[in-house]
Amino acid sequence: MCTSRLFTLVLVVQPPRVLLGMKKRGFGAGLWNGFGGKVQPGESIEAAARRELLEESGLTVDTLQKMGQITFEFVGNSELMEVHIFRADHFYGEPTESDEMRPQWFQLDEVPFHHMWADDIYWFPLLLQKKLFRGYFKFQGQDTILEHTLKEVEEV
Repeated sequence: MCTSRLFTLVLVVQPPRVLLGMKKRGFGAGLWNGFGGKVQPGESIEAAARRELLEESGLTVDTLQKMGQITFEFVGNSELMEVHIFRADHFYGEPTESDEMRPQWFQLDEVPFHHMWADDIYWFPLLLQKKLFRGYFKFQGQDTILEHTLKEVEEV
């Protein structure tokens, strides 16, 4: 029987660029990603997204747009990751390196997909086009997608 755990992911978008963070330690180390992490007990999903963005990048936001939800399964791990994905178009502060992440702006046509999670190339364009989505990705290790589904939806 699989259990699931809630996670958040925030992408800060300022066309023609997007802010990503180089994960410096832990799960996904060495990959560029958005900012996020585990939802703590008693914390709302959006509050967790705001907290993680602040902790990992030094930024605060007034508005988060919920863009998607993806469930991740990793072969050999009985815990599913239910990731709620947000987009922030306006922020306060300057991106600042943390113990966990090193922020860097990328032009939208130079997003380093070859140094990101393999699923990002599937859903990232939907987020950039402000399209809502739901998906499922099953990984073998951190590099190989065994199966996936991804669809645009009316609401998340």
